[in-house]
Amino acid sequence: MNVHRLEREQWIPAPLERVFPFFADAANLETLTPPWLGFGFVTALPIEMRTGARIEYRLRLAGVPLRWRTRIAKWEPPRGFVDVQESGPYALWEHTHAFEPCGGGVLMRDVVRYALPLGPLGGVAHAVAVKAALAAIFDYRFDRVREIFAAPAAAGRAA
Repeated sequence: MNVHRLEREQWIPAPLERVFPFFADAANLETLTPPWLGFGFVTALPIEMRTGARIEYRLRLAGVPLRWRTRIAKWEPPRGFVDVQESGPYALWEHTHAFEPCGGGVLMRDVVRYALPLGPLGGVAHAVAVKAALAAIFDYRFDRVREIFAAPAAAGRAA
């Protein structure tokens, strides 16, 4: 299995006491997901976030409807959490969300370890479409976070 890594960093000009609760509220995931994915919850809201919590969504990838179920593998408020895919489009999906007070705000770090199914064909799909699609999704998320927390436009995108 060829494991890929996506890393992003964003400084948010708000206190950790405001930032972490926003990301800890699963309902805000819809706000941070691009409309072109047709994202919606299958799991009823509100969701109690904790280690072991499961969240199921529906979305469309390349026009194909699918369901995706994740589990909160690690829950460490207010420093971060990790969600892992239990079922969905990836052979591996592990998303670490980390929050650290920094410069009067919060430095948020996302690290996603992911792998595609289908062996060599998955490698081609990654090169042709998946890498760029994930970058676009996280670019959208970056912009939405900046809008929500009124972050200055000068903050960097990719780490």
